[in-house]
Amino acid sequence: MTEQTAPPADVAVPATTVLPPVPEGPPPAPVQEEGPAPAAPRPPRRVLRAVLRWTAAVLVLGGLGAGTAAGITSMKRTDVPGLATRDDGRWDYPALTLPALPADAPRPFSDSNLAEVHHADLRRLLVPAPAGATAVEGLDGGWVDTARFVTEYGKGDRAALTQHLKDSALRHTAARGWTMPDGTSSRVYLLQFNSVAYSTAFHDAIYEQESLDSLPLPLAGTAEPVFDEDWTATAGAEFTTAHVYSESEPYGAEQVRYAYVLAGDTVALIVHSRKGGAGTEAVPFHQTVILQNQLLG
Repeated sequence: MTEQTAPPADVAVPATTVLPPVPEGPPPAPVQEEGPAPAAPRPPRRVLRAVLRWTAAVLVLGGLGAGTAAGITSMKRTDVPGLATRDDGRWDYPALTLPALPADAPRPFSDSNLAEVHHADLRRLLVPAPAGATAVEGLDGGWVDTARFVTEYGKGDRAALTQHLKDSALRHTAARGWTMPDGTSSRVYLLQFNSVAYSTAFHDAIYEQESLDSLPLPLAGTAEPVFDEDWTATAGAEFTTAHVYSESEPYGAEQVRYAYVLAGDTVALIVHSRKGGAGTEAVPFHQTVILQNQLLG
């Protein structure tokens, strides 16, 4: 089922990359600003799972009113830890934008949105593909079904995951995939649920046990994942959680890096893989995780 939203009006933000625009849509008339937040103090949020030792520091994106097309924080390339130079292997993404919201609809983590719902069209919250990318057939930034999503996992896990998603009030899944000239394959999935309770339950279900040392189900063709030791810091958003993994050597025909981002009612899966002995580059992978995290925050 597709959520109906007002046509988005994007406002460009100085970004550290250059790439094809997010899904098409004519700019609408300006949307109304949100009224003042309720005077009552905000109740404490549900404490999410602790950030693992290689999860990153987060950057608050405050002051985003409902119904206002707002740009993502204008961090320079040199301001992002681990991405300090232009010739470090990063990809060229375009300036990122947050889509406009329906009138009076709040941003997901504003004081008036205790349910942490993303009211924007989920497809417009997908990170766009970088310059030079070739789109993957069937992953063009639109909706995908559960059968396509679970192909990222081993055959033995797909039936259980499919059933869990059926039981978890999944609203819909948006996805984008691309390949780069160096052979890197990238896939990004955004799964939106009916509530934070369902998104958190699914996020926890992909882990084999409930502890700080638990690891997620391995993706198709990979061995047991390990925490990504190249991951040091990110420019995410408050109230989102990123768990980042890598496939350690020996990793066989290809190396896979992937991350989960839990952001309110939405769970993101970001995957980079590349065949050959050179493995998958850490910098563009971390760059993709950072940007997708910001879009969801």
